[in-house]
Amino acid sequence: MFYYLFQYLDQHFNFPGAGVFQYISFRAALALLSSLIITMMFGKRIINFIRQKQIGETIRELGLEGQNEKAGTPTMGGLIILAAIIIPTLLFAKVLNVYIILMLITTLWLGAIGFLDDYIKVFKKNKEGLKGKFKIVGQIGIGLIVGAVFYFHPDVVIKERVAANISSSYEHNDFDDATGSQKSLRIPKYAATPIKTIKTTIPFLKNNEFDYTKVLSFMGDNAVKYGWLIFIPIVILIVTAVSNGANITDGIDGLAAGTSAIIGTTLGILAYVSGNTVFADYLNIMYIPNTGELVVFMAAFVGACVGFLWYNAFPAQVFMGDTGSLAIGGIIAVFAIAIRKELLIPILCGVFLIENVSVILQVVYFKYQKKRHGLEFAKVNRLFKMAPLHHHYQKSGFHESKIVMRFFIIGIMLAALTIVTLKLR
Repeated sequence: MFYYLFQYLDQHFNFPGAGVFQYISFRAALALLSSLIITMMFGKRIINFIRQKQIGETIRELGLEGQNEKAGTPTMGGLIILAAIIIPTLLFAKVLNVYIILMLITTLWLGAIGFLDDYIKVFKKNKEGLKGKFKIVGQIGIGLIVGAVFYFHPDVVIKERVAANISSSYEHNDFDDATGSQKSLRIPKYAATPIKTIKTTIPFLKNNEFDYTKVLSFMGDNAVKYGWLIFIPIVILIVTAVSNGANITDGIDGLAAGTSAIIGTTLGILAYVSGNTVFADYLNIMYIPNTGELVVFMAAFVGACVGFLWYNAFPAQVFMGDTGSLAIGGIIAVFAIAIRKELLIPILCGVFLIENVSVILQVVYFKYQKKRHGLEFAKVNRLFKMAPLHHHYQKSGFHESKIVMRFFIIGIMLAALTIVTLKLR
C-alpha cells in the first residue's frame, strides 16, 4: 500500500523522501519493526481477549514435568502471528507481486485450517480436533494451488546466465604478461529475456541447477509439456511435510516460533541474493526476477515469530496452536519453493525433520516390536521414551528451556550450513 502511495507522490509531486520506499531493504526494515510492534504491543490485548473467552489449552496427561501448570493457558495465539505477518506485508510490500499474493494466500489458507482445528479442540471440547484426513486435504489443496501457479503463471520465471567475450583495457590490468597482449575475459551476464522453467537449485554441486523435467526424459519432447506431472506432486509433498513438521515441533514453549525465526532469517537472505543480479552473479546462483520483494514478507514473518516469543517463551502466556504452526510451516515451504531452494529444506529445516522422523520411527518400531514380541513388550521397549523428540528429552529429565535453547543452537548451525552451500560446491 505505502509503496504505491509514495511511488505516486514521488512521480507526480516529487515528494521529499518518497523515493526511499523503492528500496527493498528499507521496506523490509519497516515490516520487521511493524511486526514486532503488533505482536508485542497488541499481543497482550489479544491474549486477554482470548482468556476472557476462556479459550484455554486442554492438556492431555502425558506424565511430563510441569504439564499440569500449562492447563488453561490461552491458545489460538497463532492469530497474533497471522496479523503480524499480513498487516505489515499489505502496508510495505508490492502486493501485486505474484509471489507476495501467493504467500498471503498460503498464510490465510493454512491459518484457517489450523484455526478450525483449534476451534474444534477448544469450543467443541474434542481433544482430537480436526480429523487428520481433512488437514491433509487442506494441505494438498494449497499445494495444488501453489504448484499450479508456479508452473503456469507467466511472471514466475528465471533469467539464465550467458557469457559475453569482451576485450579488457590496460587500466584494468588485464594484459597477459607472457605475450604482452590483451586477455579476453568471459564476464557472466543474464539473458535479457526471462524463461519459464521448473529448474531448482541442488546444494553442494558446481553446476547446481536441476530441471524437474529430466525425470520425465523418457517422454522425449513431451517432457517439458507434461512437467507439471512431476512438479506439482513434489510441491504438494513439500508443503504437507514442512507444515506438519512445524506442527509437531510446536510442543514446548518457544520451540516452534524460535526455530521458525531462524529458518525465516536464512530464507530472507537467500531471497535477497537470488533476486539481486549483482549478488546472484557474484555467487554464481540462479537469478529469479521479482523474488527480492519476498524479503519484505519474510521480514514480517521473522518479526512475528520473534515478537510472539515475548509471550510464548517459558513459561508461556499463550500457545500458538495449529492456527500458527500449520501456517508457519506452509509459509516456509512455499517460500523455499518460490526462490528455488526447496532441496535445501532437509538441511535448513533439520529441526522439523528430526521431529517428524522421530514420530515415524517411534510408530514403526512400536509396530515391529508388537508384532514380534507382543503388546506389553512393545509398550515397555519403545525406541524413544516419548515422541516427538523434544518430549523424549523431557522424559529424560531435561528442563524444557534447556531443550529449546539447544534446539535453537542446532537450528543456527543448520542455517549457517545452508548459507555456506552458496559457495561450498
